[in-house]
Amino acid sequence: MNEMEQRIITPLPASHPELGRWLWALEDTRARTKAALLGMGQAELDWMGPGVENAIGSLLYHLALIEFDYLYADILGEDYPVGAEMLLPFPDRDRDGNLSVVQGVSLEDHLARLDEVRRQLLQRVSVLSAEQLETVRTLPDWDYAISPAWTLHHLMQHEAEHRGQIAAIRALQGG
Repeated sequence: MNEMEQRIITPLPASHPELGRWLWALEDTRARTKAALLGMGQAELDWMGPGVENAIGSLLYHLALIEFDYLYADILGEDYPVGAEMLLPFPDRDRDGNLSVVQGVSLEDHLARLDEVRRQLLQRVSVLSAEQLETVRTLPDWDYAISPAWTLHHLMQHEAEHRGQIAAIRALQGG
């Protein structure tokens, strides 16, 4: 008999249960993204066919960079840690506002980057108190106010939207 699929939330270790549920949802989002990448080779990662603005590899890099930036700039209000430029050597966008083209990077390397960024996020965010999770920071240079809770929600939405793009690109590739 097949093992029954589990559609339950099992909070990750965190300072309080609500945060554990948020972190579980982030990890569930990532697991779905990784499942969408199964069997992908270098040609599929780098492919840019008609009507495709960004290669899948560029989208994966963008996901890592945006999560990293939201963690340090918005949630923690800190400068990037030493070594960030090794993990994320390219800017998010070019001079025209398009995502940086990231080609020739293996799926293994993209996944390692995503895993390292997520490791840092889980380590730093899992200790936030309930009050800290809801604390609003005003970022006048960007003209918005933001809380860590909203940021976690946004990161899940952002990744899910790009996962949809990845699925569409794979369909165009015939995969």
